[in-house]
Amino acid sequence: MPSIHQSFSVQFNYSVHFTERVFNPRNEVLVRTLQASGCTEHSKVIFFIDDGVVRHHRDIPEQIAAYMRKYHEAFQATCSPIILPGGETCKNDPLLLEMILSAINHHGIDRHSYVIAVGGGALLDLVGYAAAIAHRGIRHIRIPTTVLSQNDSGIGVKNGINAFGKKNFLGTFAPPAGVINDCQFLTTLDNRDWRAGIAEAIKVALIKDAAFFRFIQTSTLALVARDLQVMQQLIYRCAALHLQHIANGDPFETGSSRPLDFGHWASHKLEWLTNYSIRHGEAVAIGICLDATYSYLAGLLSRSDLDDIIHLIAQLGFQLYLPELTSYLNNPDHPRSILSGLKEFREHLGGRLTVMLLNAIGQGVEVHEMDPPRIKEAISLLRTFQAEMYKYR
Repeated sequence: MPSIHQSFSVQFNYSVHFTERVFNPRNEVLVRTLQASGCTEHSKVIFFIDDGVVRHHRDIPEQIAAYMRKYHEAFQATCSPIILPGGETCKNDPLLLEMILSAINHHGIDRHSYVIAVGGGALLDLVGYAAAIAHRGIRHIRIPTTVLSQNDSGIGVKNGINAFGKKNFLGTFAPPAGVINDCQFLTTLDNRDWRAGIAEAIKVALIKDAAFFRFIQTSTLALVARDLQVMQQLIYRCAALHLQHIANGDPFETGSSRPLDFGHWASHKLEWLTNYSIRHGEAVAIGICLDATYSYLAGLLSRSDLDDIIHLIAQLGFQLYLPELTSYLNNPDHPRSILSGLKEFREHLGGRLTVMLLNAIGQGVEVHEMDPPRIKEAISLLRTFQAEMYKYR
């Protein structure tokens, strides 16, 4: 019998909106986003909220309830918002995934219903994953509440949870029905979460846009002083670059290249090595420094560019080095060696190892090998940079 060949394409469309006070009944961004994606008066809606958001915005469940009452003719509210623990550790707990799936089942959330997640990137990853696997895919809307989730993790097409000690070992590519960035949530972030998301902006600037990197440089004092207008500009440009990459590249990562994960092979491992005591963005900042230093040692990046990168990240208040970088460094196969992160990164991507390094600020270059002795030298340099930068602080 001859083979039967099949070919088809699926187009995805979604928007990232920027607003303030999304649950104010006079703000129609959410209801319009729902309607634009096919929501009708028969569609059910269920909310999951990061407990960190509730701690700083105690009336948010009541705000959502009031919003549901105002627009009750546009969709069906199913229950009160369900509050879940946020932070990276929520992606390590299988019971939370089971809880979300149980709620989706209990309230009859079907493929024409909507799961709406409000919170940081980890909570969005978890809830998005649950929505993607229930009924083989329920429409979900993300309302990111941190800098990192508004400019990077919350606006893309990926969802996932951690398993077997590996970051995002379980996951899906499931584009959201829409994303709504509300800048008011940023005003209650602590300084660590405010700063952490800037690392992802530095990352995308370093591999794609030198002018954006210079903008971050000149805006350092304003960002440290928590200037909301400047932060909004940073988030908008970072989000735009991220979305352009998804549209013009390999959105579902069928190849072995993942340029937007510059600095991430080490950062993912470092999060696990520190038992997730550091924020993802804090780990990314160190991963950026490590790969930028490696690029310099490999003769790809100039010393002046390296100095600019190191100084910017230090001035923003990030650590450049952690002791976990040197644990079991001479035993690359040990699970607690940072070098084992290279193998895990390759496995996560599939195919051969592909790591993004730098030729210059704004210009990334892919390599397929990294030299362990040179990585060790880069780590040693980072320890020296850390001592020098923080000597008088």
